[in-house]
Amino acid sequence: MFRGRRIAIVVPAFNEADKIARTIRSVPGFVDHVIVVNDASVDGTEKIAQRSQRRGLEVLTHQQNRGVGAAIATGYARAHQIGAEVTAVMAGDSQMDPADLATLLGVVAAGEADYAKGNRFRWPGGWRVMPPSRLLGNLVLSFLTRLSSGYAHISDSQCGYTAANRRALGAMLAVPVWARYGYPNDLLARLAAADATVVDVPVRPVYGPQWRSGIRITRVIIPISFLLLRGFAQRALRLVGRIAARPWRARVVPPS
Repeated sequence: MFRGRRIAIVVPAFNEADKIARTIRSVPGFVDHVIVVNDASVDGTEKIAQRSQRRGLEVLTHQQNRGVGAAIATGYARAHQIGAEVTAVMAGDSQMDPADLATLLGVVAAGEADYAKGNRFRWPGGWRVMPPSRLLGNLVLSFLTRLSSGYAHISDSQCGYTAANRRALGAMLAVPVWARYGYPNDLLARLAAADATVVDVPVRPVYGPQWRSGIRITRVIIPISFLLLRGFAQRALRLVGRIAARPWRARVVPPS
């Protein structure tokens, strides 16, 4: 329990055999449920996770690789089913600092936000730690996501270190989540449509000496563009609907 709230952590993992045990051990003791979602790993990730003795651990497995967005959605659905009041996401590659978890959970548990999102740019000197290619890509996508979602204050849209209450989970799970890279942009668009309160929380960026991005720009530029355009169109429709719903009164000009 954390501040009287039942807490779940979703850990999406794909071929993280060398890191998953360390990630599970790093989860603070106040977390009630640790839900590892093994996305059809072929390197023993599932067996290593299952051997962990952590209280409240559950390992779910996709028989076919479906992508990180789909893995998170599977974990979210399970957390919602078991009654978690606040659900966070920590990647299985140990690139999220457990010391930041309490801050993310705190703003949601206190009712200050429906969804707390990590922001690595707001961590002192965080931008210096991020690899240049990742830094540039995140800056561009964050700017476009602000336009698409309407969350003008969000400046690290691609950070996956998050915490959500049950209302936010319901909004994000209303229809199938975008399965692969781009899921954070999809989720922010859904939260905006539900008028959810989203806040940025500074988190420490963690990149090991052997960090290597598995993202290929040529493979993600089209789906990301589609998600951003769809989100912008949905936002425009909402604005039009709100304007149309306003009561209009004819101006009466008094006789001269």
